[in-house]
Amino acid sequence: MIERLEDIAVRMVNEGRGLLAADESTSTIKKRFDTIDLVSTETSRRDYREMLFRADEAMRKYISGVILYEETLFQKAADGTPFVDIIKAAGSIPGIKVDIGAKPMAYYPGETITEGLDGLADRLAKYYEAGARFAKWRGVIAISGALPTLGSVRANAHALARYAALCQQANIVPIVEPECLMDGKPGDHTIERCAEVTENVLRIVFDELYDARVNLEGMILKPNMVIDGKNARKASVEQVAAQTVKVLKATVPSAVPGIAFLSGGQSTEEATAHLSAINSGYDLPWKVTFSYGRALQDSALKAWNGKQENVAAGQREFTHRAEMNSLAAKGRWKKDLEKAA
Repeated sequence: MIERLEDIAVRMVNEGRGLLAADESTSTIKKRFDTIDLVSTETSRRDYREMLFRADEAMRKYISGVILYEETLFQKAADGTPFVDIIKAAGSIPGIKVDIGAKPMAYYPGETITEGLDGLADRLAKYYEAGARFAKWRGVIAISGALPTLGSVRANAHALARYAALCQQANIVPIVEPECLMDGKPGDHTIERCAEVTENVLRIVFDELYDARVNLEGMILKPNMVIDGKNARKASVEQVAAQTVKVLKATVPSAVPGIAFLSGGQSTEEATAHLSAINSGYDLPWKVTFSYGRALQDSALKAWNGKQENVAAGQREFTHRAEMNSLAAKGRWKKDLEKAA
């Protein structure tokens, strides 16, 4: 029996569980491995991801789905078990990143357009066959005094909508990710500027989704939080929560079952604190959870350090972060829980 898109989307954001973004491209994971002096090979990437996916408590209790890179979707663990089977056995849903990256946009200096629509319908059929039940596509929006331009926002929103429609046609839930960059250049924008840009971007994205006939009840939104630029950080946790909720309530239809935030340049603990504040102080029409990469993995990667004897330590770190973010998704995270751990 084919599961309804709406049911999969609800499972992705339910009961304080969230998404593990393990979809780093080969070049991105190499940068992460460089921080622990580990050479990135197919085997080292497999070992690292196996450490995460076999963290049983984290996967069963706190992680609803895993966004995979194409290599990982078809990869097997050291004992020959497909990663997709390990993820499903933990009650989690396998997903797949389907864009092929943000490329410089012609005649739009400093802005990008995400590519990957060509041949996407055929790839989605292959990914569905392999077990993927949701997908992710990231549009990247630069913020400065002059950027983004309307042309760049429209182009990225249109691509996101076309991708989402193709996913739903293939019975795959689309994660729609328009990221207004916190850590782009120059990164000195105020929280008010981020709110203005994010609101405008989300309005245009939902216009395009509507025109593309996307079923809003069968998708998940993965936005940035409304936050000041990386080189201008002074907004409090409460300000970030208030501004983020205000923008989302002005733009995101209540038909969307869930919002799973990206961590986008925030520190591990910051991403958790902001998520908890959003969930604890406001009456929200959607489930609001996490779809974190670095903010779930950073401490686990350092604890593991590329060594087989450190697998249990890496899994403990990953489980702790997953639990903290699960509490944040219920609005119940407290800073002293970090110290106690």
